[in-house]
Amino acid sequence: MRFDVLTLFPGIFDSYLKQSLLEDAIQAGIVQVHAWNIRDWTQDKHQRVDDRPFGGGPGMVLMAQPVLDCVAAVRAKAEPPGKVVMLTPAGERFTQRTVEKLAEEPRLLLLCGRYEGFDDRIRQLLNPWEVSVGDFVCNGGEVPAMVLIDTVIRLIPGVLGHEQSAADDSHNEDGRLEYPQYTRPRVFNGLEVPQILLSGNHAAVAKWRKEQSDLRSHNQNKASGGRQSPDTTPDE
Repeated sequence: MRFDVLTLFPGIFDSYLKQSLLEDAIQAGIVQVHAWNIRDWTQDKHQRVDDRPFGGGPGMVLMAQPVLDCVAAVRAKAEPPGKVVMLTPAGERFTQRTVEKLAEEPRLLLLCGRYEGFDDRIRQLLNPWEVSVGDFVCNGGEVPAMVLIDTVIRLIPGVLGHEQSAADDSHNEDGRLEYPQYTRPRVFNGLEVPQILLSGNHAAVAKWRKEQSDLRSHNQNKASGGRQSPDTTPDE
């Protein structure tokens, strides 16, 4: 799978691409990640990519020309041209279901916003897949892009050491949270591992894990008032 990240700050990804499972997947040729500087496509002699918003207001808005030219040029560098994903507060709520849909795409172009966001003509002309990663504010779309990459690659065959790990993760395929996990030592700071996990009774362990998963899922749903997060979520 190929990710193309379109950003004003490609250097943010230098260290990220050299860590853990992602680096292993890149080295194995399972995943490709390329970061592109939108500023390289501006036609402004001062390398400007933003301007004041029409109608007034604080901050600056990303201009349509450099963004659209960057998308067109990057799409032309490989096949298929890929699906453009705009990381924006107006986007679809990012859930594990979203991750599963994104993982079906062979190539994703991740469009990272900055400042007060995008000139809306970018959205109108590209018709991107708009995604918001949470109910909080980031300085830009780069960290949300990393979240998206991190979650999607886990569903790509060969990335995880054990394929069952993706199915058993929190927010797993049936929507429930994962059960509690323990490892050695059996007692730590006076807290003991539940005896059922030491029993060797696999059926009983499976039953306990399901009960704990159900309990965690119920408690989270109750704490959030019956919802995981709002539909409109600022992440830039």
